[in-house]
Amino acid sequence: MSKSKAKKSPVREWLDALLFAVVAASLIRWLLLEPFTIPTASMEKSLLVGDFLFVSKMHYGTRFPKTLIQMPLTHQKIWGTEIPSYNDAIQLPYYRLPGFVNVERNDVVVFNYPVEFEYPTDLKTNYIKRAVGISGDVIEIKLAELYINGEAALKPEEMQYSYDVTTNRPLNVEFFKDYGINQESFGTFSNGSGYLVFATDEVIKRLEESPVVTSAVKRIQTPGAEPGIFPSDNQFGWNRDNFGPLKIPGDGLTVEMNPDNTLRYGSTIKNYEGLENVELKEDGLFIDGKKVENYTFTQNYYFMMGDNRHDSLDSRYWGFVPEDHIVGKAWFLWLSLDKYESMFNKIRWNRFFKGIE
Repeated sequence: MSKSKAKKSPVREWLDALLFAVVAASLIRWLLLEPFTIPTASMEKSLLVGDFLFVSKMHYGTRFPKTLIQMPLTHQKIWGTEIPSYNDAIQLPYYRLPGFVNVERNDVVVFNYPVEFEYPTDLKTNYIKRAVGISGDVIEIKLAELYINGEAALKPEEMQYSYDVTTNRPLNVEFFKDYGINQESFGTFSNGSGYLVFATDEVIKRLEESPVVTSAVKRIQTPGAEPGIFPSDNQFGWNRDNFGPLKIPGDGLTVEMNPDNTLRYGSTIKNYEGLENVELKEDGLFIDGKKVENYTFTQNYYFMMGDNRHDSLDSRYWGFVPEDHIVGKAWFLWLSLDKYESMFNKIRWNRFFKGIE
């Protein structure tokens, strides 16, 4: 006589269901889609602080985990603690499944912050920007206007800049709210004469029609070196509004390692090309103690910029994004919450299931 199968206890059934849910969620998060939220204003108004979106891992191809030992459904730390959620004793080589498309110019992309070297590549902080330039492109910014390969670049529909807005009387939060400008997108000058405002050209035109606004001037830097601009030595005298020309490297591209190109590409080769012994000296690039006259890149790179051009930490400051740092394509919004509103007014209903362009 066969023995009947022992019935699971309620606790065991609950644990089995929880285990299945964790495994299923981990697989979906790794293979297909991962939820993200927008924490900063660097992509406004294209993406708003408080937007919740899904990022497609499928479009560019799912990236295999580099850090094998990691707690499921975590990123850098265990929730609510400062305890690392991973162990980097085992690091796998980079590999990506075939995708539907390559990263294309003007895609909105989620990627790992390249210069966060304290974490493994796949556990660096996730950033979201627009890929304004792809491998082989020559990028240049002249008086805040972006050019790709010598031609004016396509402008995002709701791209923002910073403006000095002077008025004939003090303004309040409600005034700016009527123009779609939130509390984090404007500030008062120290002398009280006006406001620093981040806004689209269309909004600025509307502001200029107001009888209380006396002027609105875009804050454009004149040519000259700005601290913190890529490359770090900044001997080219570039700034956020006057940058380049700079060619974006890619797989198979060979560059002569003359002094200028050593400044342009040396840190990229040292940090992202997977080489063990790289030195940057005044007289050139050295690999394994030998001076390199020419270097051929082994992966593609991208130039990322925020649509809020004067409030974005992006490739102008830290350089190229390597292909192995690409997480996925920002696909669509599924929720959007305004932290300055309450109750049902917090929900931005018009942004539900909105595609990202």
